[in-house]
Amino acid sequence: MPSTPATETSATGRPTEITAIKMPATEILATRLLFLIVGFGVAAWAPLVPFVKARTGLDDGALGLLLLALGIGSLVAMPTAGAMAARFGSRTVLAVAVAVICATLPVLAAVADVALLTAALVLFGAGMGCLDCLMNLQAVAVERRAGCPMMSGFHGLYSLGCIVGAAGVSAMLSLGLTPWSATLVGVACIVAAFVAALPGILPSGGGGGPAFAMPRGRVLFLGVLCFVVFLTEGSALDWSAVFLVQERGLPAAQAGLGYAAFSATMTVGRLTGDAIVTRLGPERVVAGGGALAALGLAVVTMVPGWPAALAGYALVGAGCANIVPVLFTAAARQRAMPERLAIPAVTTLGYAGVLAGPALIGVLAHATSLAAAFLLVAVLLVGVAGGGRWLRA
Repeated sequence: MPSTPATETSATGRPTEITAIKMPATEILATRLLFLIVGFGVAAWAPLVPFVKARTGLDDGALGLLLLALGIGSLVAMPTAGAMAARFGSRTVLAVAVAVICATLPVLAAVADVALLTAALVLFGAGMGCLDCLMNLQAVAVERRAGCPMMSGFHGLYSLGCIVGAAGVSAMLSLGLTPWSATLVGVACIVAAFVAALPGILPSGGGGGPAFAMPRGRVLFLGVLCFVVFLTEGSALDWSAVFLVQERGLPAAQAGLGYAAFSATMTVGRLTGDAIVTRLGPERVVAGGGALAALGLAVVTMVPGWPAALAGYALVGAGCANIVPVLFTAAARQRAMPERLAIPAVTTLGYAGVLAGPALIGVLAHATSLAAAFLLVAVLLVGVAGGGRWLRA
């Protein structure tokens, strides 16, 4: 890759010109593998949930409370991940996070005791949350050194990992493997991917300052935008099937097609997103993506028939695909907060949207209707589109 001018912030806070360098292939590969691991790990857990419910005998309400433990673990670990990496080094913290994930997944696949499951879910969520933050810190460092957009492609590997993890574990269970055996195969894949990534993980250390800081200024603004986009993703994950069955009369066996359409266009959009960001620029990607996602939700809720709803969910996935990667890049470039605090702060606010979003939509749907709740999300996405103009450096 030829050298090209880029901008970097100096210690005095003033922009300085730097030259893009040719990135070692090991660092790019390591970043891609970290994103793949996180997507794979999240998706490998999803097929185990029905088995957990059957083993424990929990009803839907109690199971929902149990699943909150995963989110609690993530939200506790995410804000401090950057500080831990600065103190102990990224490789050390990542290794501990991967070890925790690999140790807890088999427990989740085999244990029936609710207290032990709760503890395992908290630890699993903490490992995933820490890994999520540090993979984004690695990604912004690699992207900065490369001098060209790469974040969308990295997030595309996360989406691909979700597909591979869900399909792989489901296939193994369908072939007759027990949940515990299927999980061990998944753990082996995670360990192999992390060992392959280890040589290319960028070292980090020596940072001072607080372990956590409340987001402020541009970081808070970027975090709110992330919250809305992640809320949209959560609504597609948790409510698309319900909407298609209740409002569009689709058979329950086919209700997953809505999220499949959303995931397919999001994955394709992210894998091709770096070229899109280079061509259009971050402001237009956020503005156009927010508008396209809002249009998609409007089609879902206002155009009759399930084919239109599937097309709408495909538009939502395409629109949301590259917004979050652009926002993470913007968080790395702002000067209101140190990068090691800003990236975890934006990640935490975004993840809060995934956790709180489905519950908020449920409350709104109960008070009004599911279609009205989706239209409110569409209005928030219009706000995201309007926020694109504030991304100029």
